[in-house]
Amino acid sequence: MNYRDFLQKVIYVLINPLIRGMIRVGLTPNLVTFIGFVGNVVATAFFIQGARELQMGHNDAAMEAVGWGGVIILAAGLFDMMDGRLARVGNMSSSFGALWDSTLDRYSEMVSLFGISVVFLYGGWFWTGIITYAAILGSVMVSYVRARAEGLRIECKVGLLQRPERVVITAVVAMVSGCTGQLWWLAAGMVVIAVLANLTAIWRIVHCYRQLSRKDALSKSAND
Repeated sequence: MNYRDFLQKVIYVLINPLIRGMIRVGLTPNLVTFIGFVGNVVATAFFIQGARELQMGHNDAAMEAVGWGGVIILAAGLFDMMDGRLARVGNMSSSFGALWDSTLDRYSEMVSLFGISVVFLYGGWFWTGIITYAAILGSVMVSYVRARAEGLRIECKVGLLQRPERVVITAVVAMVSGCTGQLWWLAAGMVVIAVLANLTAIWRIVHCYRQLSRKDALSKSAND
């Protein structure tokens, strides 16, 4: 069992009472997914407010807004985890639910990272804003390569930085920046995501190349 599976089991034990409560009150997985998305939009609003405060020279107020943005991203991430668990435990899984979840996950991540890029651009950290854009690209491509691979019937979960890790890194560095008043923490987190997310996307492309080359070779041998 790898560390992600172990952590997932621990978290499921903790959230199962909440899941049962959601089932009793009639919450659906699709609604929970939407709530998580709204949370990320709210977090982005905090980041944009932080950017405005930086522009006006109010560093303490800016860092407080950034810190709260991180807290909200972490809370929204819990909703993102609970929707899938709710679907399984409540026997409410659906094909559209899977599409809805994946789509809002992408929107959530792009929206929150966009807010962080605004913080850097308004705060005079131009190149870190560009790096954050690279983090957005890497995050999207990690998910896209996996989706495209699964369309070709290839399991593609390899790599260093999947969505849960990216969410945790983003939330933690935002909260630490808020607590310390230092934007360097948030900048460092964006560098980590930009590098490792894009490496993960490349890793997955290589993985798919090997799998598809093997399939093509076997198909060719069978036809000879």
